[in-house]
Amino acid sequence: MPKSRSLRVLHVAAEIYPWLKTGGLADVVAALPVAQANAGAEVRLLLPAMPAIAEAVVGKRAIFDCGPFMGAGKIRVCRGRMRDSNLSVYLLEAPYLYTRPGGPYQAPSGQDWPDNLQRFALLSWVAAHLAAGEIDPKWQPDITHAHDWHAGLTPAYMSRHPLEKAKSVFTIHNLAYQGRFAGVNLSELALPQAWMAPGAALEFHGDLSFMKAGLTLADHITTVSPNYAKEIMTNEFGAGLDGVIRARESSLTGILNGVDYSLWDPGTDPRLIENFDSQQFDGKAHCKAQLQELNGLTTDSAIPVFGVVSRMTQQKGLDLLLRTMDALLQKGAQLVLLGSGDRDLEQAFTHWAEQHPRAVGVRLGYDEDYAHRLIAGADALIRGLSPAA
Repeated sequence: MPKSRSLRVLHVAAEIYPWLKTGGLADVVAALPVAQANAGAEVRLLLPAMPAIAEAVVGKRAIFDCGPFMGAGKIRVCRGRMRDSNLSVYLLEAPYLYTRPGGPYQAPSGQDWPDNLQRFALLSWVAAHLAAGEIDPKWQPDITHAHDWHAGLTPAYMSRHPLEKAKSVFTIHNLAYQGRFAGVNLSELALPQAWMAPGAALEFHGDLSFMKAGLTLADHITTVSPNYAKEIMTNEFGAGLDGVIRARESSLTGILNGVDYSLWDPGTDPRLIENFDSQQFDGKAHCKAQLQELNGLTTDSAIPVFGVVSRMTQQKGLDLLLRTMDALLQKGAQLVLLGSGDRDLEQAFTHWAEQHPRAVGVRLGYDEDYAHRLIAGADALIRGLSPAA
C-alpha cells in the first residue's frame, strides 16, 4: 500500500443497523466501519439491495451492470452513501434476488429462501471483483472484510485471482449458522468443482459450506472475543468445524465485541422513559417499573428482574436457563425475554409465561426499542453460554 494514502477497507455484509438487523452482526457492521473511518481509514461498504437497505442509501449512481448470473436477469452496482453515517456504500441491486418481503434470509413463512445459495454467492462474487478493481476502477481496497457466512465465499473468489492484491479478513459472528447447501455444482458459481471433493476447501459432510470457505481461504480470521476464539476450537463449541479452525489457529484473532455508547448509554438513550447514570440512579427504578408493566408482571421494585435478549438456540445456553426456571421463580424472581429461533425453545418459554403471567414475560421476534427498555429496566442480564451471545 502506498504510504501517501489511507488504508482502504471494504466491509461485506448482509445486514446493517438500524435498517436491517437480525442480531449483533448488524450492530458491528454499523459501528466498526465508522470507528475505522474516524481512525483515518478510507472505508466503504458492500450491501445487497434488500428493500430496507435500499431505502437507507442516498445519492445512488450506477457504476456497473451485468447479468444474467446467479439466477438474476439484471445486476447493477450503485455507489451512494448511508443516510445516517454518510459512509460510502456499494449497493448490489439484483431485484430478482433481493427485492422481496420477509427477512434477509427467510420468507415471511419462516422458511429459508430456496435461492439463498445464489443470493449470497453473488454478494461474494461482487466483493471479489471490487477487490480486484474491476467494478470501480477509481477505488480498490487493501483489505476486504467479509462478515459471517453470508459473505463467506468472498475469500474463495478472491483466492481465484492470480494477481489479487487485497487481503481478506473473515469474521465469525455466529458459528452455528454456516450457510450449508446440498448438491451444489460449483461450475454454476464460477468456482472449481475440485473444492467440493471430500475434505476440500468448501466441502462439509457432502454439502457446500460458506462458513468453511471463509475459514479455509481467508488471509485472516477474527471472532467476537478472545474466549470465543478458544472455545470454537473445541468439539463442544466448534459446531463440527473445530478441526478446520484449529488448523488456522495461527491466523485467528479474538477481538472482544463492545457496544456503541452513543446508542446504549442509559444517560442519554431517547428510547427510555427516564434516563439515568451512576451518579443519578433514580430513573432506573422507573425503567424497571415500565418493563414490569409492559409485560403484565407484578410491579414491585423489590422483585429482582432478570432479562434476556438473545437468539433462542441451545448454542446460547437457553436450554440451561429452562432447567433453572423452577428455582428462579421459587426464589421470587421475574424473567423477561426477547428473542426468537428454535421453535421448541420458543414454545417452552411461552409455556412458562402462560403458566406464570405475573412473573415471566416473553416476546418472540426482535424489537430494537423494546430491547433498550428491557436492558435498562432489568436488574440483571443473563447472557448466553457462549461469548458470542
